[in-house]
Amino acid sequence: MKIKILIVDDDPDIATTLCDRLESLGYDTITAGDGLRALELIEQDTPNLVLLDLEMPKLSGLGVLKQLSRHRQNGQDLPVIVMTAHGSIVAAVEAMKEGAYDFLTKPCDVDHLSIVIRKVVERESLSRHVACLRSEVETRYATIVGTSQKMRAVMAAAERAANSDASLLLLGESGTGKELFARSIHQWSPRRAMPFVVINCVALTDTLLENELFGHEKGAFTGADRLQKGKVEMADGGTVFLDEIGDMPSGLQAKLLRVLQDHEFTRVGGTRLVKVNIRVIAATNTDLKQAIKAGQFREDLFFRLNVVSLTLPPLRERPEDIPALAEFFLSRQTREAKRPVMKLSDEAITAMRHYAWPGNIRELENAIARAVVLCPHEVIQPELLALSLQETATGSVEHQPGYLDLPYHKSMEQHSRTLILRALQHEKGNQTKAAERLQLQRTYLARLIKQKGVPSDPYSS
Repeated sequence: MKIKILIVDDDPDIATTLCDRLESLGYDTITAGDGLRALELIEQDTPNLVLLDLEMPKLSGLGVLKQLSRHRQNGQDLPVIVMTAHGSIVAAVEAMKEGAYDFLTKPCDVDHLSIVIRKVVERESLSRHVACLRSEVETRYATIVGTSQKMRAVMAAAERAANSDASLLLLGESGTGKELFARSIHQWSPRRAMPFVVINCVALTDTLLENELFGHEKGAFTGADRLQKGKVEMADGGTVFLDEIGDMPSGLQAKLLRVLQDHEFTRVGGTRLVKVNIRVIAATNTDLKQAIKAGQFREDLFFRLNVVSLTLPPLRERPEDIPALAEFFLSRQTREAKRPVMKLSDEAITAMRHYAWPGNIRELENAIARAVVLCPHEVIQPELLALSLQETATGSVEHQPGYLDLPYHKSMEQHSRTLILRALQHEKGNQTKAAERLQLQRTYLARLIKQKGVPSDPYSS
């Protein structure tokens, strides 16, 4: 990532000297001779850093800083180092109050300046990383759990691929952990200190997705009162994870192809090219080759993404990993639910190993979460996993309750009610025997029946 520095000084000799020295250190530079021109260039060229003289015509350095304070309020914190003559320390202090990162006295010592710039760049890199992480909906991190032969093979290939900048395509059914693998690949790569940005290609409309990816210029559409960087630009130097890439609209596929080929793009409403240095990891559970035949996915984009391809095995193909995964999720769920230490019975583990898990790891985690909430004791029995209510290992479906599609809390409430009803029906309305079947205290079951509105006659529902 090459840093662009805007030098604002009305003395052309000073500006030229600073340009020459900074470019010799590997930075890009642009110059402005007054404050108004500086604001124009900040909007147009989006520099990474500003060296700002305080005494200038048309608009002073303090005036520029006050204008930039509005950008900071909108989440755009452009670092500024002010330059002031000897004897103007009071003005420099005022500039720091207005948000300047640091100040230097003229004539500037270039060695000292380079140290200050390096510190600013490091701080801004960390700030972008934190901002990207905070913007993600999914904030829980985990390690890859699995020792089966299939998982070891995929992990070994992923670790080798991590050391390159080649685009990577993760394939596999929904819920197999593709985002977790993408995060791990980023952490194993030389880009680990830079941002990892997640973009869901199916969660937004075409227009919103384009804005999410590439950002927009000021005035690009109604309400666009400022320049907004997209996630691709925010990930500069790091990794972009494109989830559900098979659902990306065809128009955006062409723009993404350009990013992969030339490492550049234009913002919405803009014409200027923005250069980025990113590594792309894409994931999908759809057959992209069939999508290409159907005219829904660009073949050239497929080949650009498919430099390295990894297929994550479904959970049913690695049953030996299920106990370790279940224990991992059980530990996390009990901690989050503030429950005492719990364990899975041998019967529960056996039931999980023989279950088909059509929803893969995501379904396993949800089953454990449900059991932790509903279990009244320290040992989780197979009934609380409710696997018999879903798809069996042979692929047949005994019963698919509608509440499985409800939001989490409503689903859990309805499932608890269903468990009680089934127990009462099995025991022909005898609450004492139903409590024994559920391994609950008789009084606790009676309270649950009242709380959840279970009918006194279980055969009426």
